[in-house]
Amino acid sequence: MAKKTGIKLVANNKKAFHDYFIEDTYEAGIALAGTEVKSLRMGKCSVKESFVRIENGEVYIYGMHISPYEKGNIFNKDPLRVRKLLLHTYEIRKIEAKLKEKGLTVVPLKVYFKDSLVKVEIGLARGKKLYDKREDIAKKDQRREAERDFKVKNLY
Repeated sequence: MAKKTGIKLVANNKKAFHDYFIEDTYEAGIALAGTEVKSLRMGKCSVKESFVRIENGEVYIYGMHISPYEKGNIFNKDPLRVRKLLLHTYEIRKIEAKLKEKGLTVVPLKVYFKDSLVKVEIGLARGKKLYDKREDIAKKDQRREAERDFKVKNLY
């Protein structure tokens, strides 16, 4: 059977883009059990409340919820268990060095299938202040208003 090519998005973390300025992104693999992969193929995943930590030179994701596989049995794992992210050592060192800067953190941005592998996109992020969030909302409203005006003008 031929491998499926392309990217299939499983979960997206829109809240991260609202709460943080994303400065840099990395693609990481993730260590999963068999039933977790089946559950991901069905789209049962949430990364809204999850976060990433680096411990002893390894990267872990906490709070990522993968629902138990419905047709699974005793092999189903805890939905909120800590999962290891797979990155090259030089990437981990690079992220660690940047994390020493004040105000930076690592957040998961999206979970997707790339070909047949599960990948997690993580981003190096700096927290937004309340006025930054208001500014972003105002820009989105202006853009939406301009698109609406453009659409109305083109109808006549």
